[in-house]
Amino acid sequence: MNSLTKRLKTLFESRRFELAITVVICINAVTLGLETVPEAMARYGDLLWAIDRVILAIFTIEVALKLFVYRLAFFRDPWKIFDMLIVGISLVPASGNLSVLRTLRILRVFRLVSTVPSLRRVVGGLIGALPGMGSILVLLSLVFYVFSVMATKLYGATFPDWFGSIPRSAYSLFQIMTLESWSMGIVRPVMEVFPQAWMFFVPFIIATSFTVLNLFIGIIVSAMQADYEAVAAEERGQMHDDQEQILKEVRALRAEVQALTRRQES
Repeated sequence: MNSLTKRLKTLFESRRFELAITVVICINAVTLGLETVPEAMARYGDLLWAIDRVILAIFTIEVALKLFVYRLAFFRDPWKIFDMLIVGISLVPASGNLSVLRTLRILRVFRLVSTVPSLRRVVGGLIGALPGMGSILVLLSLVFYVFSVMATKLYGATFPDWFGSIPRSAYSLFQIMTLESWSMGIVRPVMEVFPQAWMFFVPFIIATSFTVLNLFIGIIVSAMQADYEAVAAEERGQMHDDQEQILKEVRALRAEVQALTRRQES
């Protein structure tokens, strides 16, 4: 590794560089938001477009230099690949049928995830929770299917807009699960015709909103805690290695001093 590559690697891994990129990302987020304001575009449209081009050039140069510095190691880091994909999407010509891709420029804001360590840990915890979340999702799907079939049979004939079919019942039950206008909007009108309907809807809410969804939260928190503990253990191991290295150097220095003292005494 030549001196230029070493200097660039040191720069990329420095805290100041990460802070500078974070500031650029925040500025880009503001300018992209201002582009949705007609008044701002009428007065500062050319300036906002120029800022956007400059920021895109900065991101492109950054990714290109990281490819030059890290080479194959670049593709072993998922965050670097993530940054490259975000920048690559921004470089796609946004004209004609591809004009919709201009909207995807806002994805650059997600680069904050790769530059802020605390956000990386949160995303790492979410990714680690995916296997467990998959199992909970299957369970939730079974609950929804069972209750949708029951709701369709019980209330479909009287309330076809809400429970006329399994898909409609599933959508209505999803609204009930989110607790959005569930009582006055759906359950109470149903109870005016079927007074005992609360015996169906209350257990459904308990099984979904208060139980299954909390399992999602528990799995995510557990995964994030495991990720945090892994990082903490790695940091403790690095600190231990550093201490061991310091102790070795101190012992070696002590041995040299003792040898020098014996030679002087003899």
